[in-house]
Amino acid sequence: MKHWTTWVAASFIAAALAPAQAADISGAGATFPYPIYAKWADAYKKETGNGLNYQSIGSGGGIKQIKAKTVTFGASDAPLSGKDLDESGLAQFPMVMGGIVPVVNLDGIAPGSLVIDGPTLAKIFMGEIKTWDDAALKKLNPSAKLPSQAIVVVHRSDGSGTTYNFAYYLADVSPEWKTKVGFNTSVEWPVGIGAKGNEGVANNVANTKGSVGYVEYAYALQNKLTYTKMINKAGKTVAPTAEAFQAAAANADWKSQPGYGVILANQPGENSWPMTAATWILVYKKPADAAATGEALKFFTWAYAKGGKMAQELDYVPMPAKVVTDIEKYWASEIKDANGKPLTN
Repeated sequence: MKHWTTWVAASFIAAALAPAQAADISGAGATFPYPIYAKWADAYKKETGNGLNYQSIGSGGGIKQIKAKTVTFGASDAPLSGKDLDESGLAQFPMVMGGIVPVVNLDGIAPGSLVIDGPTLAKIFMGEIKTWDDAALKKLNPSAKLPSQAIVVVHRSDGSGTTYNFAYYLADVSPEWKTKVGFNTSVEWPVGIGAKGNEGVANNVANTKGSVGYVEYAYALQNKLTYTKMINKAGKTVAPTAEAFQAAAANADWKSQPGYGVILANQPGENSWPMTAATWILVYKKPADAAATGEALKFFTWAYAKGGKMAQELDYVPMPAKVVTDIEKYWASEIKDANGKPLTN
């Protein structure tokens, strides 16, 4: 993982400044996978000469843009339902997996030294636990020097698949959260400061003493944020690692949901990270611009085949080979031009 944080920061700037070329593949959506999409795009451009113009605007924005047909593909960390996919004429497939982590800004607390469990995290984000020296946090961290500092909650302000997965997990572990807040790409937050994108939450936590937020793990590393360990469904304390994300995904039955829309939150297993998530791509089954969608599928094919090591370097988890094979068969049967010809070989 040497030097990757510098690379990602540089690539964000380059992606923001680089004008879209006529032949560039256009996509928009989730901020969760943006670090790996940016890295893949850079490598793909060097290898093929073809660029990727990806707008990291949040899952809600990505869904809106693909439905408005302003981009070739949308990207979302919240899968669409089978009904929505059918009504919209969209195909959906997972591209990569990663982990959502709680991040804090507390003096004297090192990354991974604080432990938190789901019910306690839910109480913090509902505003019921207001200070860092609350009895529930002390019980989980008996040796930590927790300050009597007010907790500042930072959450997403935009439609977000990261929020969907975070809130889904909290609803699974906290009946009170499920009843009072629930889960969706946007929720009515009981307390806190809103920020746009994983980038916005990361920046707010980095600059606000006493704060807590939730981000995709790559953003925690890139911004040198203090992430916490968590207690998983098996009652084990686990750190956020690619191995822990993989453990959570190991038993996923991807075919059990339309468009492979499997939520990986709170999976069983002693080594499983409890807030593991996949991220999905959305393209039209009968696209108006078949050539553009064909180019996008070439990029995704390349990423599945050659992007695994790059994903692992950023602590994402590549899709299993058997799932990729199934997805590529799905493309051949479902995504076609106006004459009914598959867009992939």
